[in-house]
Amino acid sequence: MSFTSDEVNFLVYRYLQESGFYHAAYVFGIESHISQSNINGALVPPAALLSIIQKGLHYTEAEISIGEDGSERMIDSLSLIDAVMPDVVASRQHNPQQKPVVKTEIQSTNGDEAGPTGETMEVDNSVEIPVNKATTLRGHESEVFICAWNPTTDLLASGSGDSTARIWNMSDNTSANQLVLRHCIQKGGTEVPSNKDVTSLDWNCDGTLLATGSYDGYARIWTTEGRLASTLGQHKGPIFALKWNKKGNYILSAGVDKTTIIWDASSGHCTQQFAFHSAPALDVDWQTNNSFASCSTDQCIHVCKLGQDRPIKSFQGHTNEVNAIKWDPQGNLLASCSDDMTLKIWSMRQDTCVHDLQAHNKEIYTIKWSPTGPGTSNPNMNLILASASFDSTVRLWDVERGACIHTLTKHTEPVYSVAFSPDGKFLASGSFDKCVHIWSTQSGQLVHSYKGTGGIFEVCWNSNGNKVGASASDGSVFVLDLRK
Repeated sequence: MSFTSDEVNFLVYRYLQESGFYHAAYVFGIESHISQSNINGALVPPAALLSIIQKGLHYTEAEISIGEDGSERMIDSLSLIDAVMPDVVASRQHNPQQKPVVKTEIQSTNGDEAGPTGETMEVDNSVEIPVNKATTLRGHESEVFICAWNPTTDLLASGSGDSTARIWNMSDNTSANQLVLRHCIQKGGTEVPSNKDVTSLDWNCDGTLLATGSYDGYARIWTTEGRLASTLGQHKGPIFALKWNKKGNYILSAGVDKTTIIWDASSGHCTQQFAFHSAPALDVDWQTNNSFASCSTDQCIHVCKLGQDRPIKSFQGHTNEVNAIKWDPQGNLLASCSDDMTLKIWSMRQDTCVHDLQAHNKEIYTIKWSPTGPGTSNPNMNLILASASFDSTVRLWDVERGACIHTLTKHTEPVYSVAFSPDGKFLASGSFDKCVHIWSTQSGQLVHSYKGTGGIFEVCWNSNGNKVGASASDGSVFVLDLRK
């Protein structure tokens, strides 16, 4: 019996579809070229992958239960993970008093934080944020990928896999009331829920409008009262990122259709569509009110300008998909991070990168610049860049010198999000270990810590710098009140 990777891909694709993971199936189908395989899908029965796995389990079970001398051993029924570790199962049968080989000791990178139980995350009491300082907001029915504070008031927006965004009013300390922004599409002349994830959101600079991007291919603009002001439809397929420019007259979006679009916010019309990437565009960031950078799974970064029909600059150097890009507060330097485990700093003055920062040992998911200017901790200090990686660490970089200043190692799972406080003195980080940590950017010390109930996708600070919002994989959103 033999099989091809095309056949495996087809069964995985079908499994994703049957499990309701439609957008994962869609993207996987494109990347694995399902349409080009010559498999007749009509002949493949439902749950084919699961039945093959089930048969494989029975076979593996039989194999382990027969000893080398032909004698039969009693074995418990196998789990799928057991089946890929037959040696471990066999050794368990030899030494029944031994527990399954599961590492409970979580090794911290510093080597000295893990206590006798191996629970690294027990932070000393002065650091632990007390429960009465945390407000959990419940309402979403699926994971909450993103959250963002309104820049002028304590309204927190969140976007979820339940095809809604929500606006939570945290300005008074009574129980937060929520506005539900339902993402619907027209079907047969009626509005029906799109059933697609809301994956991106951004407030305009005066906090009067919220833009959302969804896997249903539409961007939408909402008022602070939760009214749908306009629907922006031009992308073919999921939108991965969107941003307002500073002036608030344009919105920029990036999509799976390999294009980026500048939208006129007042009319909702597409002003210009840029089709320079050869694969899905993953992130965008404005440099000025009419120029921006975009990055893609095609490993390229393009800088484009409204009215120009070619990129005004292209940066190449990453060797895997580029996950995020950010201009520094002045718009002089562009930082990018990638699955190639590097972050790079680019300047419009040269073609090659200014710095190639290599220290993480897994994919880097996102990056943020420290704020600069009056009222921040570094009005004239060197710029700091923070990077969050799947290697469970956050790093702070002095970009002037191209050097890593601090490695923050208290997380034990991939770190999905980092955010600087408005004054630049603190950095919040959120990880799939369910913890939000708040660090001093000066010393690199952990100053506050809170453990939520789900893996953390996003952390954000309110404009006063006294509250941190976080959104999680279990559908919860929570707010940490850092006021003394």
